[in-house]
Amino acid sequence: MSEILTQLGDQLSHWHWWSFAILLIILEIFSPAAFFLWLGIAAAVTGLITLIAPEMHGAIQVVIFSIFSVVAVWLGRTWFQHNPIETDQPFLNQSNEEFIGKVYVVEQAISNGSGRIKVGDSSWKAAGEEAAKGDKVRVVSVGATVLTVVRIGE
Repeated sequence: MSEILTQLGDQLSHWHWWSFAILLIILEIFSPAAFFLWLGIAAAVTGLITLIAPEMHGAIQVVIFSIFSVVAVWLGRTWFQHNPIETDQPFLNQSNEEFIGKVYVVEQAISNGSGRIKVGDSSWKAAGEEAAKGDKVRVVSVGATVLTVVRIGE
């Protein structure tokens, strides 16, 4: 096993790292999250370092790639947390979240904390304070199939 690692360490060049970087960036195209991009950047930087210092052993190159990978993923994640992507459809994969803050009419009286409200063409289970049929309620949170509401005064 150590012979294989020794041979591999002697054979790694900047072209291997740059090819690996391209492969990772291609994988990024098919992945749903920005993850392989940062690994691809780390591989490209490792290739650049290997170009500058071609005598560097492969094991050291792998350690450098590992360090740059962790740093690149951390920097990328931090950047996206501070610079979120703005979209015209903020609830695209969270469609129930669009109900929060909207006002609906009670369809079946809310008693003992449970009832139904009219939402468009459908009826949703509602949880919250007591409300009579016809009262207006505002959605304050959304569960899987239950809208938590508060009654609003007339």
